[in-house]
Amino acid sequence: MRIGELSRRTGVPVPTIKYYVREGLLPTGELTSPNQASYSDVHERRLRLVRALLEVGGLSVSTIRDVLVAVDDPDRSVHKVLGAATDPLVPRYETGDESSGPARKKVRELIARRGWAVEDDHPAAEALAEALAALERVGHGAFAEVLDDYAAAAEQVAAADLAHVGRRFGLDDLVESVVVGTVIGDAMLAALRRLAQVDGSARVFGGGRGG
Repeated sequence: MRIGELSRRTGVPVPTIKYYVREGLLPTGELTSPNQASYSDVHERRLRLVRALLEVGGLSVSTIRDVLVAVDDPDRSVHKVLGAATDPLVPRYETGDESSGPARKKVRELIARRGWAVEDDHPAAEALAEALAALERVGHGAFAEVLDDYAAAAEQVAAADLAHVGRRFGLDDLVESVVVGTVIGDAMLAALRRLAQVDGSARVFGGGRGG
């Protein structure tokens, strides 16, 4: 297909497609004449992945380039590829505050207690430690008492995530599904949590529906 057809199929403007090609996010088309190139379904799938990483994941062009290098590395395991795609989605916080030390210890203990195959310095572990430290600073450190309950719920959500993406066959499709599922899944999880809180509050404290 020509670039115009690729644009129509994906909804991505032609100038944007050319920009992605220049930035190395999309392979060049096969030249059919000095001024014409042909594109295939491979380009369409990669373009969809780039859009997911950029528009849904909010990743920078340079980060997307790194993710695509991982996707195209035949020696990189699927686990490593998914890590390269999802690690940038974890919020980064300023570290070094003394109050974070005890929180990091709690996170290390949690990881060990649950037998998680995760490094102590994983970005998500750092983010969790900073959240716990923030709770401590505002006088709600006791909230950490429910950390294992949250971890158990997170394990169930992660299992559902992986069961869903496991049905994807192509690596591009798999990475796209994980990124979209992570970002949109976080929003869904927050909404479901709020709905469950409303229901639980109504049952425990009264107030009827929609309180």
